[in-house]
Amino acid sequence: MRIGKARLAKILTIIGQMFPEAKGELDWETPFQLLIAVILSAQTTDKAVNKVTPGLWQSYPEIEDLAFAELSDVENALRTIGLYKNKAKNIIKTAQAIRDDFKGQVPKTHKELESLPGVGRKTANVVLAEVYGVPAIAVDTHVARVSKRLNISSPGADVKQIEADLMAKIPKKDWIITHHRLIFFGRYHCLAKKPKCEICPVQSYCKYYQNTYGKSKA
Repeated sequence: MRIGKARLAKILTIIGQMFPEAKGELDWETPFQLLIAVILSAQTTDKAVNKVTPGLWQSYPEIEDLAFAELSDVENALRTIGLYKNKAKNIIKTAQAIRDDFKGQVPKTHKELESLPGVGRKTANVVLAEVYGVPAIAVDTHVARVSKRLNISSPGADVKQIEADLMAKIPKKDWIITHHRLIFFGRYHCLAKKPKCEICPVQSYCKYYQNTYGKSKA
């Protein structure tokens, strides 16, 4: 049986105390910059993205500039991040689509955002939440790992199911901040390879801790 709303609320209160100031760590100033940064962050750390975007914006300060960019030049600008060739193609095509199909404005709906090259559900959720304040929970690798370890979702759940599980158990008004706090919890505490289980304040609620250490304080 998956964890219930009341138990999850207690866990999220503790995580909120651990990371009260959790927020997105990508650097951006405009909606378009955030959209591109999130596209670039796929299978890449935010820190790595933040190292390449200043040069990218210096070379292509406007949507129009990136829309007309040479692919090889953009590839060179992104060379230090993973999947840079595909990402270079996608961000140029995305710039072109926003210029041609959306009058130079970053779309405000899931359907429109996900029509852009390189934009999936997670990227759309981040943009909608961060730019437009639309309640959303973006499921990245950290959110997925934490959700499974805490028994919010089943071990085999995909990102769509994890998002649905979280939305069903968390008040809508808390979706955005919970998204950030779960990312911080996964990124800095509930690590993929060496989670800090022995000093974790939610260990008494954690299925992963019980299964790994064979005990529970709940």
